[in-house]
Amino acid sequence: MQLMLHVSSPAATRLVIRLARACGRAGIEWGCFFTHAGVRLLQEQAVLVALASARRAVVCEHSWAQQFDGLACPVELGSQTVNSIMMAGAERVVSL
Repeated sequence: MQLMLHVSSPAATRLVIRLARACGRAGIEWGCFFTHAGVRLLQEQAVLVALASARRAVVCEHSWAQQFDGLACPVELGSQTVNSIMMAGAERVVSL
C-alpha cells in the first residue's frame, strides 16, 4: 500500500475526504484505519463515499464499541494488530 491514513480525531473529516478523493483520482493504492474518537467520521456519508477507492478501510473494534455499541459498522472491524500490520505494509503513513 502506498499510503495509509491513520484517523484518530473527529476533526479530520475534511482532510480525510480530500486525501481519499485525491488518492482515488491519482490511482494511489491507499487504506485507512479509524481509532479512538476518529471512528465518529464513519457517521458521515461523504467519508463513506470517499472510502470507496480505498484498498482497505478498517475501524478499531474496541473504539467502535465504545462509541456506537450495538450499531452495525460500515467498514471492516479490526484490532490494533491489524493497524500495526497495515502500517508496516504502507510506504507512507499520515496520522490525522
